[in-house]
Amino acid sequence: MMLDIRDLSVVFTDRGSPFTAVDRFSLQMEEGEIVGIVGESGSGKSMTAHALMGLIRRSQVTVSGSAVFEGTNLLTLSRSELRQYQGRDLSIIFQEPMTSLNPTMRIGKQVEESLRIHEKLSQAERKVRALDAMALAGLPDPEAVYRQYPHQLSGGMRQRVMIAAALVLRPRLLIADEPTTALDVTIQAQILETLKDINRKEGTAILFISHDLGVIKALCGRVVVMKQGKIVESGPVDDVFYHPREDYTKLLIASRPKRQKLRGGGKGE
Repeated sequence: MMLDIRDLSVVFTDRGSPFTAVDRFSLQMEEGEIVGIVGESGSGKSMTAHALMGLIRRSQVTVSGSAVFEGTNLLTLSRSELRQYQGRDLSIIFQEPMTSLNPTMRIGKQVEESLRIHEKLSQAERKVRALDAMALAGLPDPEAVYRQYPHQLSGGMRQRVMIAAALVLRPRLLIADEPTTALDVTIQAQILETLKDINRKEGTAILFISHDLGVIKALCGRVVVMKQGKIVESGPVDDVFYHPREDYTKLLIASRPKRQKLRGGGKGE
């Protein structure tokens, strides 16, 4: 088993009375699997991802439980120890690339950032690795994009840059936190196909977080449904979407726009 999360809880302690954002979340993932987490805003799905990546300020919250990645409990690591895993073994793609990309820095340098932290490579070697990652992320003419700035790219291309930056060290697990939310339907479908392609070619496991049930159905083999920090239902995508057991899951499915269609799931079923 690649990832084994048991009873992960995130409790905010700096707001007077404690607030539980994630309540005893458990999930196991195998190598190369694609698993989705779905729920409304505030359900705790993004907070779960941030806790796994060590992106929560520990002075403000209490994080408990365990998240064992290939034998190491990520939640017990110091920040310096965790940095050895961030980017190299686990990487994350965020929802809005314009808030993550530096507007004053060329694309190539931003894709190379993890390489400068983790690898002892020459500038030429970093560029080759960056161009390879950009091609894998589906960016057209990576050499030209390498020299451009974020404002010169479309929203879809900026999101592909974020995917390239997350992939440049070939991580074992890619966490995608609502990466298609701000994109139109056509570009969204292209990004999903890119992620499927990366999963097939690289064997990269993907934990995909979304409020969009159609997106989860199109990409994932298994799904976890969250509400108010808790898992209310989980299982194979077809079982959960076509034979939901819980009333909350039924309400989520019923609330989907009727024009959307549920498509077949991705690798890892």
